[in-house]
Amino acid sequence: MSRVCQITGKKVMAGNNVSHSHKKTKRTFKPNLFVKKFYLEGEEKWVSLKVSAAGMRTINKKGLAKALKDAKEQGFINKF
Repeated sequence: MSRVCQITGKKVMAGNNVSHSHKKTKRTFKPNLFVKKFYLEGEEKWVSLKVSAAGMRTINKKGLAKALKDAKEQGFINKF
């Protein structure tokens, strides 16, 4: 599985390390991802998601069912 949040779609970004002398070298910025299980009450089952910290806040705000529906519509997740 790649480093992509299944709720928000956040993924790895590229950028520069900048030293004191302003010499720049390439680096990557990785999202803050967790593999977490959530209980989906409508279907009475546990769902395992790779989700970022911002994705967990989205689930807390909208609810799991609505967040999964929105993620499926935007193409971040295939099933559900």
